[in-house]
Amino acid sequence: MLVRIVQIGFLLFGATVGIFFFPYVLDFAGFGDLIVINNPYTLGLFGAILFYFLTFWAVPYVVDFIKWIEESLLKAPPLDLLFGTIGLIIGLIVAYLIGFALNAIQIPVLTEIAPILLTLFFGYLGFQVGFKKREELVNSIVSRSVRKKQAEEEGLKKGNHLKILDTSVIIDGRIADICQTGFIEGTIVIPQFVLEELQHIADSSDALKRNRGRRGLDVLNRIQKDLPIKVEIYEGNFDDVQEVDSKLIKLAKKTNGTVVTNDYNLNKVCELQNVKVLNINDLANAVKPVVLPGEELVVHVIKDGKEENQGVAYLDDGTMIVVEEGRSFIGKTVNVLVTSVLQTSAGRMIFAKPKILEKAL
Repeated sequence: MLVRIVQIGFLLFGATVGIFFFPYVLDFAGFGDLIVINNPYTLGLFGAILFYFLTFWAVPYVVDFIKWIEESLLKAPPLDLLFGTIGLIIGLIVAYLIGFALNAIQIPVLTEIAPILLTLFFGYLGFQVGFKKREELVNSIVSRSVRKKQAEEEGLKKGNHLKILDTSVIIDGRIADICQTGFIEGTIVIPQFVLEELQHIADSSDALKRNRGRRGLDVLNRIQKDLPIKVEIYEGNFDDVQEVDSKLIKLAKKTNGTVVTNDYNLNKVCELQNVKVLNINDLANAVKPVVLPGEELVVHVIKDGKEENQGVAYLDDGTMIVVEEGRSFIGKTVNVLVTSVLQTSAGRMIFAKPKILEKAL
């Protein structure tokens, strides 16, 4: 295939030489007035035939030269080729611009010879500079990228009040209301890997998961656009860590930030690893009205509890009340007396007994 391409190239070159240069040869030989010989088609055909016979001798050398160039390029390191080519292109552009400027001077010899010399000189110079400076250019690009990443991390560390949101607290949605009240200070950090997990949930085939994911995206949009709080997207990732919760903890350690969550398990892991954590459920429990043992409440028992003869009711804020001996009061509103309160990061639970039974005792 390569031999055929070279032969076709020889024929085309021979036809070009015949058309443009043979008229001068004929004039010099005294045959310039012969119309039959001086016809462009005849000259082109004659040049092509002449170079066709030349191919029997020249083609093997040309093919070997092309293969040598090909092997040299394949053996060369990619970076050498890349930066050498970039330097060559820049050199040719500079040569063209200088040659274009020289054409305006209209000096016959200068305008004909200068572009060729400039092309050779600046092409060679550009290739050599790009080839020999490749390591410095690569180091410069890499160091700039590293400095940018370090500056980003240092900028996060200087904030000292970074609140890193996890997926559960974004889907929960209450974080937006808390930010609006001004109780959260500093910068809200939303890691890119959390966004990816949220998007994956929003694209789920399960309708419930899909709605939760879309709700989370709406919450983020509200925080970023409608609330007077600084929001940053952390583009980094921890490729050596698979779990999103582990990535959050690693990011919090790296930036000295605080993880904001309502995940009970993540809350405990953060505490074990000495990572600052804010649990939205803890905040919700903290602002609920204080209920003390012995206090009287009016509740509506709606279902039976896990243990025998228990009833379950709820306060307006969602706090569950376990009513001992309350199964017989299901569907009724009854006065109860608080016996004990159990409060954890997972929520608060109140235990009570019907007041009417206490009076009977």
